[in-house]
Amino acid sequence: MKKTESLQAKPFLKWAGGKTRLIDEIKNILPQNLSKIKSFTYIEPFVGGGAVLFWILQEYPNISKAVINDINAQLICTYRVIQNDVENLIIELRRLQNSYLPLNDIERKSFYLTQRNRYNNGDNSEIETAALFIFLNRTCFNGLYRVNSKGNFNVPHGSYKAPRICDEETLRADSQLLAKVEILCGDFEQTEIYADEYTLFYFDPPYRPLNETSAFTSYSKDGFDDSEQTRLSNFCQRISTKKSSFIASNSDPKNEKNDDNFFDDLYSDFHIKRVAAPRAINSKADKRGSVSEIIISNIVNH
Repeated sequence: MKKTESLQAKPFLKWAGGKTRLIDEIKNILPQNLSKIKSFTYIEPFVGGGAVLFWILQEYPNISKAVINDINAQLICTYRVIQNDVENLIIELRRLQNSYLPLNDIERKSFYLTQRNRYNNGDNSEIETAALFIFLNRTCFNGLYRVNSKGNFNVPHGSYKAPRICDEETLRADSQLLAKVEILCGDFEQTEIYADEYTLFYFDPPYRPLNETSAFTSYSKDGFDDSEQTRLSNFCQRISTKKSSFIASNSDPKNEKNDDNFFDDLYSDFHIKRVAAPRAINSKADKRGSVSEIIISNIVNH
């Protein structure tokens, strides 16, 4: 079998808000001696599309254990299927791809809505759930994951000429990389049991909306409001007392209101860095452009 480093694993999802664009900034903040530590544990309590996960596991082979978590049960099901049964997943994705790609635009939309209904009905095997999750992600509008108050996925059909629904090479590479990962599903606080001086956390929670119109992406039916953001900051305080290192990313309220110090106050005990990031999920192209995001950490490089 090939070495993991040569696999070039990458996110198997097209994830709105994915962190590939922040990897260089995150790398600059990581402890400078990280590659020299004999072994450490990497924890991602909001794994989402996993861009940082797939990068860091290949960049730092001295990671002895990795733990990922997310509250999205279907997403976590998909990670577990890729980890444990990737070949049967590929068979199901091939079937969906071969059914979808030959259709015209009207037929594709109808097929998409049928699969979305199948997904929301929930009466599917784990393989079917994972395949539908990836299919919808690859064919929906902008790779969004949004649910309504009932928890039903409601993102409309996208318009891509030839979406790559079954990326076999990536799925197999990801499967091998995930072999060393413990996969949890639930609230982020359950990862606290792993916190010690040899643990690195990366937090990518649902971003705080910059304004009312940007609050259209409810990642879970329960949402992630300011009280949840505060609960996360308290969690960061606790793991810091246990000498864990952490990095967290979030939106920068100062993009809209220069006097909005929500995160500056919440994380006043830690380092906050503002970085430029593209804003690519506005439906109007001229509203995308670049915005500031914040990266928070308790890491001091000497």
